[in-house]
Amino acid sequence: MIIRDIEEWLPAKEKPLLIAGPCSVESEEQVLNTASALAKNKQISALRGGVWKPRTQPGSFEGIGKPALAWLKKAGVENHLPVITEVANAKHVEQALEAGIDMLWIGARTTVNPFYVQEIADALRGVDIPLFVKNPIHPELKLWIGALERFQKVGLNKLAAIHRGFYAYQSQPFRNEPKWEIFFELRRLAPEIKVICDPSHIAGKRELIAEVCQSALDLGMDGFMIESHINPAKALSDAEQQLHPEALAEIFTGLERREEAIHDKRFIGQLEKLRSEIDQVDEELLKLIKKRLDLANSIGPVKYDHQVTIFQMKRWFKVLENRKSFGQNLNLNEALVHEVFQLLHKYSIDEQIKSHKKSGAKQL
Repeated sequence: MIIRDIEEWLPAKEKPLLIAGPCSVESEEQVLNTASALAKNKQISALRGGVWKPRTQPGSFEGIGKPALAWLKKAGVENHLPVITEVANAKHVEQALEAGIDMLWIGARTTVNPFYVQEIADALRGVDIPLFVKNPIHPELKLWIGALERFQKVGLNKLAAIHRGFYAYQSQPFRNEPKWEIFFELRRLAPEIKVICDPSHIAGKRELIAEVCQSALDLGMDGFMIESHINPAKALSDAEQQLHPEALAEIFTGLERREEAIHDKRFIGQLEKLRSEIDQVDEELLKLIKKRLDLANSIGPVKYDHQVTIFQMKRWFKVLENRKSFGQNLNLNEALVHEVFQLLHKYSIDEQIKSHKKSGAKQL
């Protein structure tokens, strides 16, 4: 089934596409006032609002539930905006459809579980409704794509993805790590799926939202879903990451829209020259990686012959310390050096395990 372009079913009033509204629908007055303030700027294309709120710990505000659907819908109708809410099970789907909710999204805590996703997909079988799927909490691209595929298989063709970042034990300065590389890979594997960014959940703090928005726009994302509240300081959930509608309008207006490509011959010439140099460096880099893995493979039989364990902890710590020090002298990011050598070490160990297996087989 062909996925329909988002421009066909949710055209942007002003590019990039902007979906905005409160984290939670707390009262009829709150959502009506928020929607009215947002609509004044004529920038948003849809009104969002959480009705059921899955919380990390019990005792936090978990949403009003079914009554809030009517308030959200009323706010949308009065301001001529389609409305969207999160669903986490078949009952939510049933109640949202009965209330006339125009679009749905699947949250990160739901995407992570194929059983939940399939339950919702079955409830939506034969229903013509736009659906957005947030990335799972952890960076597992297959789960994200798998969720989209489950909805596609039951007949939904108005599908899009939401990039809201990924949980990390220590994520600074953001609440969730952006891990933009996951978005790039989704783009490669499912180019027909449009992806919008949720900077509210990535940033976790309203003062960082503009920075995340600009990064997402520069990376080619197709729009935003941003949390906005008429009185953020008194919000019952995620108060620190919600923006007043006027602050949101200011951020959105201040974004720098850049072209994906221009036709200036001088620019193209400069770009192609630099890209050619990068290609040459990458070729040399791959040759060096191959040489390093070959050397690691050669070490395997030597360790096997002397009955020495493959993983040598003291040696590994010394390598890390030495490479980080060398990297600092080259002004390289320490985290980059650490990640690169962790990956190289992993594959070096893999090569030595293979070598041990071969050495053992030869003795049989």
